[in-house]
Amino acid sequence: MQLVKETRPAIAATSHRPRRVDYEYERAGTASVFLFSEPLAGWRQATARARRTKADWAVEVAGLLEGRYAACPRVTLVCDNLNTHTKGAFYEVFEPARARQLVRRIEFCYTPKHGSWLNIAENELSAMTRQCLHGRRIGDLATLHGEVAAWSADVNNTQRGVDWHMKVDDARCKLKSVYPQVLM
Repeated sequence: MQLVKETRPAIAATSHRPRRVDYEYERAGTASVFLFSEPLAGWRQATARARRTKADWAVEVAGLLEGRYAACPRVTLVCDNLNTHTKGAFYEVFEPARARQLVRRIEFCYTPKHGSWLNIAENELSAMTRQCLHGRRIGDLATLHGEVAAWSADVNNTQRGVDWHMKVDDARCKLKSVYPQVLM
């Protein structure tokens, strides 16, 4: 996400005029939003970071494994095929014993290469963008982090889980072009 600061303060709305905002802005860098979703429980967590590296991803996943899922012996992680979503990321960040302990608890399930839209977190990310960030100027990482955390808390308290209707047979028909062709 692009961070954008106001260059001039907005003029407040009155009974005769709407709020007025200057079109000029100052670019303040970029930030990445990490979003994790547990669809059957209706839970999601969004956090903002300055970058999107393997190290950032590994720290976020480790936080989930040692926090929300500390009592779970095995966690299924569905993710897309980004180069940051690897087991090796844990070994780059943590000492080998801790990295191995974390990796052994994760069952990785990757979405098809050209089918990342199947990832429910992608749908949640789209909803967060539309409901929380669209049309707003957020100028710093701390504000962005606070806004996406507030969105997560609000949606967790007010919405139900994801009702996913895609079945395996439907996927084979609709996603025929994504599956590799076996030549005999």
